[in-house]
Amino acid sequence: MAVRKVKPITNAQRGLSIDDFSDITKKNPEKSLLTTLQKKSGRNNQGKITTRHKGGGVKRKYRVIDFKMLTGEYTVTAIEYDPNRSARIALLTAANGKKIYILAPEGLKPGKKIKFGDEAVTATGHRRKLADLPVGTNIYNIELRPGQGGKLVRSAGSAAQLLAKEGELVHIKLPSGEIRKIARGCMASVGTVSNPEYQNIRVGKAGRVRKMGIRPTVRGSAMNPVDHPHGGGEGHQSIGLKHPKTPWGAPALGAKTRKNKKFSNKLIVRGRKKRRGR
Repeated sequence: MAVRKVKPITNAQRGLSIDDFSDITKKNPEKSLLTTLQKKSGRNNQGKITTRHKGGGVKRKYRVIDFKMLTGEYTVTAIEYDPNRSARIALLTAANGKKIYILAPEGLKPGKKIKFGDEAVTATGHRRKLADLPVGTNIYNIELRPGQGGKLVRSAGSAAQLLAKEGELVHIKLPSGEIRKIARGCMASVGTVSNPEYQNIRVGKAGRVRKMGIRPTVRGSAMNPVDHPHGGGEGHQSIGLKHPKTPWGAPALGAKTRKNKKFSNKLIVRGRKKRRGR
């Protein structure tokens, strides 16, 4: 993929860039692998808003992705666009005609053979147990528990690295910089997630954000004191001596929210990288 800058015919298009979709080989999705995606608009099962600033957006179908990929040999049929994720997806076909979608790694092309399980090799797109992969391998779509399906490292351009093996656990360096222990029996795919140029796309205008299902966000400092802890004051006031807060008074903007007694703390060898000034 490549990012293409739009000619600034209007002010709204100045600085705007779009995906050129040059790596897409099939336009229409596989109907048998589509399902309805009901919009929740940030609401829970009681109809209450639990995530603000969501709503609207373009109607889309969900592509059913196989995150487990336990066994079998498949042939890559096509590389497709998925509106529900930043990465590309690959349509695979087995010898018996079964079709599945997987997260496509960088460099995967139609016609390539991919194996999952014990028969897999250490090559791009193949999926094996962490115990069978050599140290130093770049991996993605990593399981946290054997047979659960990939949970970690699934966004565009991301990859983790297998650092070491220690008894029944292996050490994985995640894209955040965190080094974490995971069971040897968990599976992971070899390679880097496709579409690494996704981070360079500039949305450029508010109307395009609305089509993504994101509603406007108002700064707390622009509100009245009754509406937000940052509100009030004459003219343009910074939050100043006020500690950054959410509208309900909880600490925000860098405050740690992780529980001190979280069960997975014992599996984290080194925490993720901290930003400067935090």
